[in-house]
Amino acid sequence: MDSKMKIESWDWMKKNWSLLFQLFWVFFKIGPVTFGGGYAMIPLIEREVVKKRKWVEIEEVSDMFALSGTAPGAIAVNAATFIGHKIAGVRGAIAAMIGVLLPTFLIVMLLNIIFVSFEGNSHVKAAFLGIRAAVVALIAYAAIKIARTSILDKSTFILMIVMVIMMLVFHWHPIFVIVTGALLGIMIVKVKELMNIPVRLDHNQEKNKESIYDVPNEEMRT
Repeated sequence: MDSKMKIESWDWMKKNWSLLFQLFWVFFKIGPVTFGGGYAMIPLIEREVVKKRKWVEIEEVSDMFALSGTAPGAIAVNAATFIGHKIAGVRGAIAAMIGVLLPTFLIVMLLNIIFVSFEGNSHVKAAFLGIRAAVVALIAYAAIKIARTSILDKSTFILMIVMVIMMLVFHWHPIFVIVTGALLGIMIVKVKELMNIPVRLDHNQEKNKESIYDVPNEEMRT
């Protein structure tokens, strides 16, 4: 009996450590491409975490990045920590955080040495010019992917436009934007409920409704 329990415990530890190493390795690969901020991670997280390993849904990634923006610290580190905790608890959070930090630390140290040696070099300046442009593309792609799961109807589209205007024109702080968006979201849902207007909270809800109405009449009767 004791030997069987030991074998089961060993198997559990092997699976657990394997998952932790996978988390570390995934974010170790993602870490070096977080030029320009954590939002540039989203396309890679979608590929590695959502599609390839199916650890979380893309809607959950959007929510975690929203939370990461409200917490102190770098968005990339916060997002990795949230996702790691979602998948494997506290140990997963630590593994993901170390994974995303380590390559960035090593690259910054290396770039510092190179930059001191080649400061003023036209080729280095041209390279960073191209990197900045590529980062804009990554962030724009991430925004489009998040919009597909977050913009559910006219009210959420109008809310998004208003928040963009507030940041561009009035220079609202991101935390204030997120808090205001949360409060307005609650208010919009409450108003719709009072007016007996159907409320959509995600895209899957609409799909489920369509699947119910698509059932043939004979099956509905049974």
